[in-house]
Amino acid sequence: MTLADMKPGQTGNIQSIDTQSPGVVRLMVLGLVEGVDVRFENTAIGGDPLEISVYGASISIRREQALKFKLNSATASD
Repeated sequence: MTLADMKPGQTGNIQSIDTQSPGVVRLMVLGLVEGVDVRFENTAIGGDPLEISVYGASISIRREQALKFKLNSATASD
């Protein structure tokens, strides 16, 4: 499962990252690194960009970039 596969309200833990894209490296600087818990907040109309929460901050990322972040699980959260 990737960040792009998550639904609003789900949480997951980043397991691995494809770092070949320069945009992905910038997201890692913002805290999207292996082992971090993330929460999928919402998506824009049309499905892009995606809003996720990490360390209490909301970050909007493109679906193409979200595909580079593999999760080991995603669970519903309130």
